[in-house]
Amino acid sequence: MEEEEAAVVAWMDQALDVAKEALEKGEVPVGCLLVYNGEVIGRGGNEVNETKNATRHAEMVAIDQVLDWCKQHNRDYTEVFPQSVLYVTVEPCIMCAAAVRLMILSISSDDMVDTGEPFECVSGYRAKEAVEMLKAFYRQENPNAPKSKVRKKDHRN
Repeated sequence: MEEEEAAVVAWMDQALDVAKEALEKGEVPVGCLLVYNGEVIGRGGNEVNETKNATRHAEMVAIDQVLDWCKQHNRDYTEVFPQSVLYVTVEPCIMCAAAVRLMILSISSDDMVDTGEPFECVSGYRAKEAVEMLKAFYRQENPNAPKSKVRKKDHRN
């Protein structure tokens, strides 16, 4: 069990490195890895500000990389995803959680029923570092945020 835990910590270290890269680029610091048979086949950090596309979260970037990897290696993604392990520095938002769930369950057009089968989720690894990076991001000014349209009241009555 210690060997397995050491592997999880090592993968989370890599996911945190991806999150740090995102932070350095002015993105929300989330890092994600998809690991298949001990190999990183999907790696993503947030690209929302860079691409001006609100859907380019770390998990979505990693999913796209896995799909590309499957094409390049002539592998069926419906077999690869269920055998992959997701490592992410922050709990996925509902959009990303749904995308991951769809990829893992490999739902086809003939079978659009979510079986609701659970997948294992383990939390807490490197959580303190991930939270500190998020705090650092939210302390800084976001150059991509729209200018405030709130008018200050004139108190000279």
